[in-house]
Amino acid sequence: MADIEVGTDGPYAVRGLELIRLTLVADDDPSAQAWVEGAMIDVSGEADDEGTYWLCRCGHSENKPFCDGHHRTVGFDGTETAATGDYRSRAKVMPGAGVVVRDVRTLCEHAGFCTTTGTNVWEMVTSDDPQVLDTMRRMVARCPSGALTQADGVDGADVEPVLPMRVAVVDDGPYLVTGGASIERADGQPCESRNRMTLCRCGASENKPFCDGSHAEIGFHDHGSA
Repeated sequence: MADIEVGTDGPYAVRGLELIRLTLVADDDPSAQAWVEGAMIDVSGEADDEGTYWLCRCGHSENKPFCDGHHRTVGFDGTETAATGDYRSRAKVMPGAGVVVRDVRTLCEHAGFCTTTGTNVWEMVTSDDPQVLDTMRRMVARCPSGALTQADGVDGADVEPVLPMRVAVVDDGPYLVTGGASIERADGQPCESRNRMTLCRCGASENKPFCDGSHAEIGFHDHGSA
């Protein structure tokens, strides 16, 4: 079983999910900006007999991405503040020519795939130029948090990229959870299982357990980690 449990003021307990490093290579041209996969992270030395390993979410571990107990010494408050409703009930709906884009701003982790020099997804969706819309679709598909999604119509299912079920540690950023793994909050409520989600690991998000881009604001770094 592949799942993640959010610990009360503590780490994420992860079962059945591979762990990999991921680096964002930014570019003003949205077609050139991309994720670069790094090496798989060996979790065997951190896992218990059942294969569960624990990922830091307070931002203070000296063994990142794994928890080393610092959440207790720094008095980490991991209280979840994210809305528990489903994505579509909270999303702003933006219809375009043959495509509908949805947006939940509180889930944005500010990776920058949605903007480029002179324009952005919110402007592009109003275009009637097929080339502009095609570029916009590629930009939306790379949104790591799934704050932005797309469908072929208001009632249509989301058009999603095929992603592996795993956890990716983004350099100096969040955990990118892909493939529809289940996440259970510390209060016992399940999060909606989605193809793309980003979980806070700097400890500063105001939308816990999800990332809200605070890692960039506080200058979070994970250099020298495990």
